[in-house]
Amino acid sequence: MSYDVVVIGTGPGGYVAAIKAAQLGLKVAVVEKRSTFGGTCLNVGCIPSKALLHASEVFAEAGHSFDALGVEVSAPKLNLEKMQGHKVATVKANTTGVEFLFKKNKIEAFTGFGKVVAAGKVSVTAEDGSVKELETKNIIIATGSDVAGIPGVQVDIDEKIIVSSTGALEFTKVPENLIVVGGGVIGLELGSVWSRLGSKVTVVEYLDKVLGQMDGDVSKQFQRMLAKQGMDFKLSAKVTGVEKSGNGAKVTFEPVKGGDAVTLEADAVLISTGRRPYTDGLGLAEAGVSLDERGRVAINDHWQTNVAGIYAIGDVVKGPMLAHKAEDEGVAVAEIIAGQKGHVNFDVIPSVVYTQPEVASVGKTEEELKAAGIEYKVGKFPFTANGRARAMQHTDGFVKILADKATDKVLGAHILGYNAGEMIHELTVLMEFGGSSEDLARTCHAHPTMSEAVRESAMATYDKPIHM
Repeated sequence: MSYDVVVIGTGPGGYVAAIKAAQLGLKVAVVEKRSTFGGTCLNVGCIPSKALLHASEVFAEAGHSFDALGVEVSAPKLNLEKMQGHKVATVKANTTGVEFLFKKNKIEAFTGFGKVVAAGKVSVTAEDGSVKELETKNIIIATGSDVAGIPGVQVDIDEKIIVSSTGALEFTKVPENLIVVGGGVIGLELGSVWSRLGSKVTVVEYLDKVLGQMDGDVSKQFQRMLAKQGMDFKLSAKVTGVEKSGNGAKVTFEPVKGGDAVTLEADAVLISTGRRPYTDGLGLAEAGVSLDERGRVAINDHWQTNVAGIYAIGDVVKGPMLAHKAEDEGVAVAEIIAGQKGHVNFDVIPSVVYTQPEVASVGKTEEELKAAGIEYKVGKFPFTANGRARAMQHTDGFVKILADKATDKVLGAHILGYNAGEMIHELTVLMEFGGSSEDLARTCHAHPTMSEAVRESAMATYDKPIHM
């Protein structure tokens, strides 16, 4: 069997690359080790977590916000089995949707473990041990990432008591106490789910702030909001041990700057200390494909590896581990293989934390601009001064825009607030076209909307806001 393109992995990067290549007239096959398509994102990542985030937010709102709006209901009762059922149904709808798109675009799918035998050859080992060999002009490696674990600490993840993000999506009862190791996006999203459903959540983070590289101003305010919701934080804490204890587990940590060790016990522990590129068993060394110093597939600016005809995209290569980054790379690589000019602007890739409130950002942070010696100006506008936010009882947070001091070109934008993940995109488009804060400030926005706060922030950046 011979193809123009064989894609190994059907996560957001892989399935999008396959579909785009097929749309461009190429003969395409995909190889997927799971029984369903969509990779980590659709099966045990982005999609199921968002289903639980939304459901838990509705549960919390019914218990705490309805009365003030004149909606009088009895205290909500949690049916976790039914909530998990919503998650399963959501996942199924998305994975079968990808299957439909493969059929629609005449993409041949093979279930099994894909391995690069050499340039132009991919083997597929099925569950029964049988092996098929596919011949192809081009190979796209889109195998994503896996749980990284804690550097220097042996942790036995059983996905019941000590869990990764996968196990944290599958709890059959709400843990009374949950320790989250790692204060990044995954840990805070899943921690907030179980906090809203009744867990006492403690986050243990090595850095002195949550959300790592996020703008410091946003990180500080965001942590205060989560603390107000009941989450506890142990920052600048180096975890030295995680182990089962009785019917639960315990986590031992010590101050990064030195000091006495502390041990906390909980019903469950979530390990969310990042992810690593998944290259296990792909035959890359045998095929001569180079990895970089961090274990990622080494590529040039066109996603080509050092072996002709072999490309790599998504979490398995350099850049942020984001589904939409992988999707854009998938489109770009398909276009390159088809003889077109594929491109991704890595300076304008938004990121979102889907907590409540949400956190969204695009471009540079204040810390990055200071480190680069770039003179900039800041415009901020709080949602407390936004009429729609008041009407919806979602006044937490603000919009912050960073622009070049000399040219007014927007260099970064950060939103902390309700629906921030949707509002960030007008700033993303603005930056993609090299726009200024004045361009945005002079663009009419519908009233009353939360997005008016974005415009007011732009006004504050280049001149003065109207409503503050």
